[in-house]
Amino acid sequence: MSNSTDPRATRSRAAILVAARSLLLDEGPAAVTHQRVAQQAGVGRATVYRHWPQAEELLHDVMTGVDIPFFHEPETPVRPWLHSQLRKLADELATPQVAGATLTLMQGALWDPYIATQRDECLEALNERLEVALALAVTNREIDISADPIDLSALLVGPIVYRTAMQAGTVSHQLIEQLIDSLGRWHDGSSREDQPDRP
Repeated sequence: MSNSTDPRATRSRAAILVAARSLLLDEGPAAVTHQRVAQQAGVGRATVYRHWPQAEELLHDVMTGVDIPFFHEPETPVRPWLHSQLRKLADELATPQVAGATLTLMQGALWDPYIATQRDECLEALNERLEVALALAVTNREIDISADPIDLSALLVGPIVYRTAMQAGTVSHQLIEQLIDSLGRWHDGSSREDQPDRP
């Protein structure tokens, strides 16, 4: 990443970050590529490469300052909504740029207090959103939660990160259903057997 004090470089860097954040929020992490960011920012692709030689570095810098785009506004019934959110997360994490940025963020948090703080804020938001969604499911008597609330995010998200970012594998419909089933006993036709087949 460039640390130039040239005013033009500072302006182009700021424009690139604004464009990358916009793409991240509008289309997800996979949209944050050198070419797309350059087009959005109105700069040459070489300018983006000069500031961030690797797309993962740019995505990392953008992700540390942007709210995660998953698990907002739960819908009822909760189970299909949760499945769709986990599918969206798995699909994003399956892209090499997002997998690389995720692993970079995890590693950077071990030695950089700023990155650790960003990671902790991201995890806190994720935990709160999942708690709200599952509380809605409990209130609507869709599920009896048997998992410890502190483990909910780890049970749902942890295996997806492992499968995509660490194993470079794909997340199947069956795996997502097993993760959802691990939370507790689902009621009223929302069991795994009652869910439509998905690829």
